[in-house]
This record gives sequence, structure tokens and C-alpha cells, in this order.
Amino acid sequence: MIDTHTSRRSFLKTSALASGGLLMAINLPGTLGQAMAAGTVHTPNAWVHIADDNTITILSARSEMGQGVYTSMPMLIAEELNVDIAQIKVTDAPPAEVYVNALLGAQITGGSTSVRDGWEKLRVAGAQVREMLISAAAAKWGVDRQLIKADKGMLLGPNGKKGTYGEFAAAASTMPVPEKPLIKDPKDFRIVGKRIKRVDTPAKVNGTAEFGIDVKLPGMVYATVQQCPVIGGKVKSFDGAQAKGMPGVLAVVQISDGVAVVADSWWRAKKASDTVKVQWDEGAGAALTDASVIESTRQAAKSAKAIEIVKPQGDVASAFKGAAKVIEAEYISPMQSHSPLEPMNFTAHVQGNKVLLIGPTQFQQGAQGAVAAALNVKPEDITLKTTYLGGGFGRRLELDFIVQAAEISRAVNKPVKLLWTREEDMTHDFYRPVGVNQLKAGVDANGMPVAMHFKVASQSVTQRAFGLPVDTLDPFMAEAALTGYNIANTQHDLVIHDSGMRVGYWRAVSHSMNVFANESFIDELAKNAGQDPYAYRMKMLSGKPRFANVLKLAAEKAGWGKPLAAGRARGIALMEGYDSYLAQVAEVSLNKDGSVRVHKVTVAADVGHMVNPDTVEAQLQSSIVFGMGAVLKHQITLKNGRVQETNYNNYEPVRMYESPQIDIVLVKSTEKPGGIGEPGTAVAAPAIANAVAALTGKRVRRLPITAEALRQA
Repeated sequence: MIDTHTSRRSFLKTSALASGGLLMAINLPGTLGQAMAAGTVHTPNAWVHIADDNTITILSARSEMGQGVYTSMPMLIAEELNVDIAQIKVTDAPPAEVYVNALLGAQITGGSTSVRDGWEKLRVAGAQVREMLISAAAAKWGVDRQLIKADKGMLLGPNGKKGTYGEFAAAASTMPVPEKPLIKDPKDFRIVGKRIKRVDTPAKVNGTAEFGIDVKLPGMVYATVQQCPVIGGKVKSFDGAQAKGMPGVLAVVQISDGVAVVADSWWRAKKASDTVKVQWDEGAGAALTDASVIESTRQAAKSAKAIEIVKPQGDVASAFKGAAKVIEAEYISPMQSHSPLEPMNFTAHVQGNKVLLIGPTQFQQGAQGAVAAALNVKPEDITLKTTYLGGGFGRRLELDFIVQAAEISRAVNKPVKLLWTREEDMTHDFYRPVGVNQLKAGVDANGMPVAMHFKVASQSVTQRAFGLPVDTLDPFMAEAALTGYNIANTQHDLVIHDSGMRVGYWRAVSHSMNVFANESFIDELAKNAGQDPYAYRMKMLSGKPRFANVLKLAAEKAGWGKPLAAGRARGIALMEGYDSYLAQVAEVSLNKDGSVRVHKVTVAADVGHMVNPDTVEAQLQSSIVFGMGAVLKHQITLKNGRVQETNYNNYEPVRMYESPQIDIVLVKSTEKPGGIGEPGTAVAAPAIANAVAALTGKRVRRLPITAEALRQA
């Protein structure tokens, strides 16, 4: 494994500071902030707010985009505060330094870090409030604090003394904050580790949950935007005369990267936008095709100077010279769109130097800093409220649509909700970059690897997004570049190549490309050796108990080695990512048209100490289906710089009838928690690819594995 935490922190924290995005003050928007001003809510710390009526509100510093943080984060606090999860309310945290994700260096939701970052921090926060409440009660009752118990929202003292948390919240807020309060031994947990139903489910079912697309403000107007069909192009001129005369239209506004139409309804804005005639300066991107992006990356991998991911292990050159056979393969992962169900949108209200921003974002400080820079205002004059996210997958780490909303609001001097069309969303993404993995293995007479060279070539998102210096290792490109296998002589290289595309962090980031390549290659080595792929892997896992255990559990659960129905085959794959260990077995067949049908996926996961096993299972199910889309269906193609996939009809998601049976084995563990929102996506690709190769005898090394790709293999 590569420990990339330090370098990740330095990249992202430096960027956030440069944008002016770190705020010390806590400005809570909406009704909670009003209640605090009225003196009815008390804040023993930044994570817990207790009202006089004993209403307990816990703030989540991570954006809820379906992954369950509005449940798992509060569970950690509630455990130490000794309140039932049903007793609390959850709201979003505002931008503030106290809410910085220590693993990423900024207030960011991503990288499967939420539980990993909050595991100890949030438990301490809950314990601090518990101890402060006890101190307040001890002072009022004049008794030894050791005689007071805090439980289920009540403080219980000697001689029948009792009171609610709310009764003591004001006094507790003035107590010294204990730096190192005693937190529970995991054996005493009453909440953490239990299957807890999602606290946000009722609101999502009854429609009261507020997504960005639902936001309404008094006097709000609506905007849609036209952007250059070639990403990076600029407006040369435009004619909005016809649009201005249409019903409900208030303005046609040029912004930094397009032309917006503002109207009294979104549909009127959209219809008027269709009449705006824009002349574009398409720029250099107009020459790009998906084939040219892939080929330039392939050539860069062959010729460009590589960056060492880690120092070579052993004597690689000599091991290759002495090998019985040298095997080489190249794997290609195409560009992918995030395409969340809720298109990009944000609501902004600019009033002089004061700005209100409401909407779905994964990067609160970045949003604040980017809008401050665009409007030339102070970050502390920007109030940001995060809504539920209708999907993110990394797309809502970007800030383009948020800045657009603010620019439009300033231009029309009204609160504006900007909503992109699905087509604008699909064709103006920050795409997962092309990945080219070139692998070479030297094997002995038994087919076991004695030397391996892993080379990864791709575009650096971190250079584009955070200014990573050229010729510097980007750890987000090197994830899972190292496998868990015992191989005596290894070399791992990285080539950063700017293909000219606008790229972004996509679910599982480089795990999704590197695991596909590495685990497919291991399967090819097993076939060359004439060995069972499961047994072949196990031979290389001596001294790697967590790897070996999940591989064994997945194989056993899937019935590895047992007969299958005619026309079916299994594939297996293994990985570590985000401090979690996963093995997957996929069972596939071919449909009549030659496309791949995934019948069953079995996954064994060791994610360390689980906060909510129910959420872990849901995340695995979600990520497997998401990964299926990338391995079997999806790729972004370009013609004259224009993205050709415009909607779900030609970038088709995995349908319900296509979803496989998913069997999950969760390992009980006392290790520190790992992340689980993303790794299932990465390991799905090689598990399915290996099953297809076992079934057809054809190895497809370029995704997606379509019927046409199999015919040509």
C-alpha cells in the first residue's frame, strides 16, 4: 500500500487556503441559526447543538449524497453522548475550519474518508459534550461529578436528582472543554456496529428532503445556460434579441463560460435559451477525438519520462533477464462521465458584498473560495448551505456551476436558481481520464512471477484542480498501483500526460483503472501457468492475512470450483483500497446478442470496524452496479471535440433487470475503519472481465466489454 495521506493533505489544504476558503467563524443558516440567536439553542461544541426543549441536533460535516453520512456520522457522536439515534436531528455543517477532513486537508466529502476521518474525532466530540453536561449538573447540584450519569438525554444524580440535557445545555456551553475525554471501549458500544436504519429515509420518501433542485427563495428566478459544445471554448458573440422578447424572460447574460437566460420559470428560460444564437471560439479542443486522446496517452506511456511511484524492490533488471518467460499486456480504460441523476444546479443570492449559496456540493470551502474570487468579495461574507446531493461520485467537487449561479445572480440582482439540462451536464463534465496500464512480468518455470513492472499513464486531475507541479507524483493516479502479492522484484512507474481533456475525480479515482489492469493481468499469468486463478493468487499471499482471508471467503461463498450451469463462468479479483480489503467473484454468461450478462456477484469485505453494517452492504451493492456500467457499457467518445454521449439513452445506466444477485460477506474486525463507498466499483471490473475471459477464451483489454468488443477480440 502507498500512504498518500500526507501528500493529499498538502495538495488540498494549500489550495483551500489560497482560495480564501477556510473560515473559523460558524454561521449556521436557516432556522437553527435563528434559534441560536434567540438563545434557545446551546453549542457545547461545533458538532452538537442542544435546545432548551432537549432537542439534540448533530451537524454532519460531510455531504449526504446517498452514502449514508447523515446516519454514520451522528452514530459516532450519539454513541458517546449516550443518546439514541432516534432522539437526534441531523443538519449540514457550514464551512468552517473545525469541519476540515483531516485526510484530505479541506472540508471535502470524497475519497471514502468520512468514517475514517470521523472515527475518533467525532467520538471525542460526543464525549466532550457528555462530560461538559455532567460538569454543569455537578456544579448545580453540588455533588461529585462521578455520581452523575448521562444517558438517553437525561442527567441522573444521587437522591433522585435528574434533568434533561436541554436543562443543562446553557451551563454546559460555558464549561471548559476537556481535551482528552474518556471514550468508550468498542466492547461497550450500544450504537456503533449495529444495523441502524438511515435517518434520512423518511424525508426522502415523503418528499420533504431538500435537494438542490428543490430550493426555493422569495423572489427567486430561474436560469439555464449554454456552454461551448467544445469544453474550454469561449463566447465570441451572441444574439439574444429573440429570447429577450419571449414570455417571462428577464435577461440574457454572458458569464465567464457561456450565455445564461433568466426567466420567471425554468421552462421559459430553457425555451428562450434555445433561440439564443452563439458564435463560439472552440479553441484547441475542437481537434480532439476519443481515439486521439487514447493514442496520445499510449504513446506517452511508451516514450515519456516516468515518475517513480515507489523505489524499485529487488533487482528488477536481473530478474527479468533470468526469467523463464516474459509476458506483457496493455490495458485501456476510457473516459467516464459522472452523470448523477440530479443535474448540476445551485441557487445564489448576491446582495452587494453579501452572498447566499444553497445547493449540492462536496467541497464547501472550495465553493466559498471560488465564488469569493469570482465576485471579489470576502469568503466570510458568503453563507453556504449544503442540501442533499442527488448523486455526486466526484462531480460535485467541481465549482463551475456554483460560480455560474453567483455570476448570474449578481447580473440580475435577484436570487437565481441555475439548473443545467441533462445534455449540458453530460457534455460538460470533468471526465475520468483515459488510463493506459502497461504491465510486464517475468515468470519462472512454474509460471509464478519473479519480476513485475507496472506502468500507469494518465492525466493528472490534481494538476488541473489543485495546481500540482509538473513532474510531481500525483498519489490520486497511483492508487492500488501496488498489489498485495508477494513478488520479489517490482518496479512501479507513473507517466503524467495532458491529453487536452477536462478531467475530474471519478468514483474510486485511479483504483478503477489500476485494479482492472493489475487483476486482469494476474489472471492472464494464472492462465499462462495453467493454474486456477484463485489458487494462483493464494500462493502469493503468504503473510498477508487480510488479503488472503477475503479471497478465501469470497471464493467459498461463491462456490468457487463447483460446477456451473452450461454457458456460465466465474471470475475472481482482489484489491485493497481506502484501507479496506475486498475480493469479488462474478458469475457471467452471454446474451443472445453477444453482450455480457452478470448473474451473480459475491463480495467479501474487510472494512475494519464497521459503524453501520447496513450502510456498508448498501454501499457495496451500489458500487458494484456502478462499476458494472463502466466495465460493460460506458465510455465517453469525442467527435471534433464534442462529447457524443448526451443523455441516458446513449450513456445507458445498468437497469434493474440487469442487476445481479449480490451476496456479501462482511468480516468482523477490530482494525481501524476503512472506506467503503468506492472500492467495490474498482474491483467489479476485473472480476467481470476475468469471468468473461474464462467463459469465452477471449481477453478484452480495453473497456467496455461490449458484444462488438468480444467479436473483435
